[in-house]
Amino acid sequence: MAALNILCLKASSSTLPFHCNFNSNLLLSNNSYNNLNISKWGSWATFPRKKLAKLKANFSSLPSQMVTKSSNSSGSQSSWMQDNSAYGDNVVHSGQRQGPLHSAFPASPAEVSSVKDLFDFICSGPLLDKLGLTAEKVAESIDKWLVYGSKLCRLFKLDELYLTEAQKARIYHYYVPVFLWCEGEISQHMSTFNEGEDIPPLVIGFSAPQGCGKTTLVFALDYLFQITGRKSATVSIDDFYLTAEGQAKLRESNPGNALLEFRGNAGSHDLSLSVESLTALCKLTKEGRKMKVPRYDKSANNGRGDRADPSTWPEVEGPLTAVLFEGWMLGFKPLPPKTVKTVDPQLEIVNKNLEAYYDAWDEFINSWIVIKIQDPSCVYQWRLQAEIAMRADGLPGMSDEEVMDFVSRYLPAYKAYLPTLYSEGPNGSDPKHTVMIEIDEGRNPILGSKVNTSS
Repeated sequence: MAALNILCLKASSSTLPFHCNFNSNLLLSNNSYNNLNISKWGSWATFPRKKLAKLKANFSSLPSQMVTKSSNSSGSQSSWMQDNSAYGDNVVHSGQRQGPLHSAFPASPAEVSSVKDLFDFICSGPLLDKLGLTAEKVAESIDKWLVYGSKLCRLFKLDELYLTEAQKARIYHYYVPVFLWCEGEISQHMSTFNEGEDIPPLVIGFSAPQGCGKTTLVFALDYLFQITGRKSATVSIDDFYLTAEGQAKLRESNPGNALLEFRGNAGSHDLSLSVESLTALCKLTKEGRKMKVPRYDKSANNGRGDRADPSTWPEVEGPLTAVLFEGWMLGFKPLPPKTVKTVDPQLEIVNKNLEAYYDAWDEFINSWIVIKIQDPSCVYQWRLQAEIAMRADGLPGMSDEEVMDFVSRYLPAYKAYLPTLYSEGPNGSDPKHTVMIEIDEGRNPILGSKVNTSS
């Protein structure tokens, strides 16, 4: 049973003289573990003592076929069994195949209390109530929590036996519960269609400021969809920027407006391309239907950017279960001209441009995840951290002054539109299908207020 996931086990000081890859599917298929239906008991405190004793006994005498020693001659490491999931142990990211994550397996029997510790940790997460989850629901779906957690550890090359508190929080307080919420949204979405009907993918919008980790969140969710046998597509508002030529025309028609000098704010996107692409994605309901998803090359033209060559666009094939659509200004609502003028006079034309964005973006979105920040100045700090890290790695990065100039072109929009986004939700959203996740400066979820559903 996945509740016996090695991730839950306390590491022993004495480990076996070999390494192994954890495969939750093997535990799930092992009858001796399936007989220990932990989730039905609702909580670990009420789990029968006789079954706990059996649990320990099973771990102290693992089946021989589950573990094989590595070959000293080749230096290679063997695994319990091959993982046939979409991604498996070898994760492909940024075009490069990464090796498997190897973990040392404790030699001594696992302490069952450690399983309860992880269960309690999951239940202490700040998002559970917000996402409609309870301790009972966590217990019922504990298999999923542990399998998904293990898979994400592999994806991010984390040692599942030695997670730091921050890593454990990111996995079990953020990524896994959000994915479970997405699964619930998909189930509700599919239930509205009759048998035999084409079911369009659920479009989930992620509205979050730059640097707050939304791209990594979407990457993790997309990965979990793939390993659970469902197809998803990811798209960003960045993919719909104007071409370099179109951006130059925008700049020329708005001389002196720093907010439209470079890409970013409303007006710098090709909305017709947005409509065309999102419409096509929603029609990928059958196997064999394919399309190429637009991509933007930010490094082109010495950083000015340009639309990537269509030959490099990734191809997606139906049937899609979900479309994950992310962007820093998704769901922004146009405001009265006087309101935006008090923030920054240059924002008036941006606000006017924003009126056309609902039909091009927000109308396509069925469910919303809004990542809330306490202070827009965090965007500068996060961007600066990223650029410093890039420079430390010998990669070209913006100077501190360039970072300040870059972020300053977005701050007026944040100051104008975030308060309404946080108090009313995204433009045209349904509060029943909207979740707001407040994060701290470390990009981790914290307890925060829900979207106001009274208006």
